[in-house]
Amino acid sequence: MIAISPRQLEVFVAIALSGSVRAAAERLHLTQPAASMALSELERLLGEPLFDRRLRRLHLNAHGRRLLPLAQEILERMQEFGRGSGGAVLRGELRLGASNTVGNYLVGDLLGGFVAAHPQVAVKLHVDNTAAIVAGVLDYSLDLGCVEGSAAHPDLELLPWRDDRLCVCAPPSHPLAQRRRLRPEHFAGARWILREAGSATREQTERALAMLPPGETVLELDQSEAIKQAVIAGLGLALLPAVAVADAAAGGRLAVLRTPFLQLQRPLSLVLHRRRYRSSLLQALLERIAATAARGRRRDYA
Repeated sequence: MIAISPRQLEVFVAIALSGSVRAAAERLHLTQPAASMALSELERLLGEPLFDRRLRRLHLNAHGRRLLPLAQEILERMQEFGRGSGGAVLRGELRLGASNTVGNYLVGDLLGGFVAAHPQVAVKLHVDNTAAIVAGVLDYSLDLGCVEGSAAHPDLELLPWRDDRLCVCAPPSHPLAQRRRLRPEHFAGARWILREAGSATREQTERALAMLPPGETVLELDQSEAIKQAVIAGLGLALLPAVAVADAAAGGRLAVLRTPFLQLQRPLSLVLHRRRYRSSLLQALLERIAATAARGRRRDYA
C-alpha cells in the first residue's frame, strides 16, 4: 500500500491550480522547500512525475491531469468525513466562474441565497468570458461555471438555469431610434460595437448581424459596461444583455430598439465537469440555485 499523505495531495492540488510551488506554499502556509519536498516525495511514491517543468512553471502532464480530480475528491471526502453526520454546518471553499453578464449583473440571483444560508463557506468568484470559464471548468481550477451561450464538450455537463435576452441599443439621438417601425434593411451601413472574441455575447451578435445588411465594426471591447458607455457616447450600435442596459434605458440615456425580426433570447447554464466529484458543498449550491430558479419560474407564471 502506498503511504500517500493528505498534505502531499494538498500540495499537488495547490500546485496544479496555481502553476508554481511558491504560490502553492503561500496558499497552504508552508515554506517553499517543504512544499517542493512534498511534491517530490509524492512523485517518488507514484513512480513518475505529475508535472512538466517549463520556464519556471509547472504544467500538469497527462498523468497529473488524470490524478487531479481523484486527489480533489479524496481531500473533499476527508473534509466531509471530518464534519461528521449530515447535520454539521457546511464549511470549506468553492471556486466558481461566471461569464461577464452573470458575474456583473446576476451574481446576487445566482449566489445570494446560498451565501446567506452558509456563512462558513468561502466562495471565490472568477468573472471572465464564456470561453475562459469553460476552460477553467475543464482544467478543474473551477468547481462550477455559469455561462451564456454554448459550451459543447464531451467532458462537460450543462444544467439549465434561466433565460437571458439581448437587445439592440442605440444613442437616443440615432436615426434608428427615431423610427416607429424598424425593418432589417434600415440597418444597412450601421456602425457596430462588439464584444471580444470568446464571448458568448459576441457569438450571438455575429449570428444576429448575419440576418442584417452589412455594416461596419468600429470598436471591440471586453466588457458590456464599456460597450454601454460607448453607445451612450454616440459611437455606434450594440447588442447587449437587457439586464445590463435597463438602468440607462429607464433614464433615457440609451434607446432600446424594437427588433422582432431578430432572435435574441438565450439560455444561461451551469457548467460542470463530468468527472468532478460533487462534494456536499457543491451539491448544496446546486440545490439552492435550482430551488431559487424554480421559485422565479413560478412567479413568472403566476
